[in-house]
Amino acid sequence: MKHFFIVLIVLIGFKGIAQDQLNDYKYIIVPKKFEEFKRVNQYQTSTLVKHLFTKSGFTAVYNDELPSDLNNNRCLGLMAHLVDDSSLFTTKTTLVLKDCTGKEVYATMQGKSKEKDYKNAYNEALRDAFSSLETVNYAYNGKAGDSRPVSVSFENDVKDAGTTNTEGADLKPSKNQNAMVTQQATPENQSYVDKRPKPSDFKKAEPGQVVIAQPAIQQSQDKTTLPESKVVGRPIQRSRFKSDMGTLYAQELDNGYQLVDSTPKIRLKIFKSSKPNFFMAEGEGRKGVLYQKDDKWLFEYYSGDELITEELNIKF
Repeated sequence: MKHFFIVLIVLIGFKGIAQDQLNDYKYIIVPKKFEEFKRVNQYQTSTLVKHLFTKSGFTAVYNDELPSDLNNNRCLGLMAHLVDDSSLFTTKTTLVLKDCTGKEVYATMQGKSKEKDYKNAYNEALRDAFSSLETVNYAYNGKAGDSRPVSVSFENDVKDAGTTNTEGADLKPSKNQNAMVTQQATPENQSYVDKRPKPSDFKKAEPGQVVIAQPAIQQSQDKTTLPESKVVGRPIQRSRFKSDMGTLYAQELDNGYQLVDSTPKIRLKIFKSSKPNFFMAEGEGRKGVLYQKDDKWLFEYYSGDELITEELNIKF
């Protein structure tokens, strides 16, 4: 009996800690396709999870239908992850909630089902897992609203514009119309404009040296011809490396996909072309093409005169 009361006190303590942690967050973000499945809402798992969170008193939203405050500050919500430990005869599921940094905040008990039909099995297992939330009296306390996304501005910053560390920052476009560098990197828009002066390739003639300028354009009555470029035939500078974006998950759009990381943050948007497994791609100030070669996904784009090839890890 003594041991029973000790276990009961420990469980009550864990319940209180879990409730306090969950109360710090305003939303539960439910993906329309969990990582464990190949199709959107497979076995109706996404719709069921959203329904069960709503029934438990939470404000649950799909990951592509975020309200404006959550879209501006992802730390207001917890991302739902489904852990599938099913065996041959038993379906086993756990719901894990992670914050905007990927840290685990809460995990339900493991739900189980021995139903043979997959849809019925996941339905029963998820409802079983959610039974651990029945005693949690959730009430948002507003704490998550205290955190704000980091903002970096290049306004009136010319000398240090090339050295400012902006890695991981949520960059907003500068309000100064005369700013030398403006950049925007949000899930909806990615742009980069650099108005800083570029170094000239003009070379001053040595004393005694005569420089003859060749005409840039020769015109006749019926056609215009350009002088032969000196860069024709110059080998392209190439760099290839594995991307540091980690695993990207493809979420289907009308004309392609958006690739998100585990945060979740939209890193790239890819658009279908007339060729299979060949997409136009853009994101984070880069535009290029994405294609599959030897079972690898390669993102090619130019950085100045250099052709960059990034090898991406994508799950469709």
